[in-house]
Amino acid sequence: MHKLNRPIPPACLSQYQHGLDNWRAVTPAHKTEIWLKLDEMQQQRCAYCECAIKTNRENSNSHIEHFRQRRSYPQGTFLWSNLFGSCNREDSCGKHKDDLPPYDHQDLIKMDVEDPETFLEFLADGNVVPAKGLNPDDKHRAEETIRIFNLNGSLRQIRETAIKGYIQTAEELASYAEEFDEDEWLPLLQEELDSIKSLPFTTAIKHTLLPA
Repeated sequence: MHKLNRPIPPACLSQYQHGLDNWRAVTPAHKTEIWLKLDEMQQQRCAYCECAIKTNRENSNSHIEHFRQRRSYPQGTFLWSNLFGSCNREDSCGKHKDDLPPYDHQDLIKMDVEDPETFLEFLADGNVVPAKGLNPDDKHRAEETIRIFNLNGSLRQIRETAIKGYIQTAEELASYAEEFDEDEWLPLLQEELDSIKSLPFTTAIKHTLLPA
């Protein structure tokens, strides 16, 4: 989970209105238009777990996700700021969230408004935990975000597998940081960080690469 920059809304959303239309009224062509904007924001990765998702209708393993559930916030059905792209994993992310009992949506970290890396730390074993030094309110929000999207569970092992190939690089960078001046090893770190920006689970890999 990382900070997302939301682009301008797809024009098609203005054709629908809460109270007159429901989500089933959105045409396939308009959903494709919405996905184009979501892909621009998310680079074909799940907004929550960062796994790779296919968003074309023929091979889709994803769905357009309402951050605030339609059943509790129907007025947000066509609100662009309420839409994200989520994977279809049943035990995490959007689908897991929507199967839970009611919760306070303000407890969730919203990735296009806040930087999740302020709240969350991804560990080399695949786990995600609240970042160190948070005040009690922010720690609670971090814990609720992890729980409601179930960011551990089956995702822990998937992230650990994605991270494994970078453990040796992380150890080498940590060694460089101890032996050399910052201006000598920092460009190497930045080069690695630039190379992973478009990868699935990029935040978990990034946190593994960063020296402690």
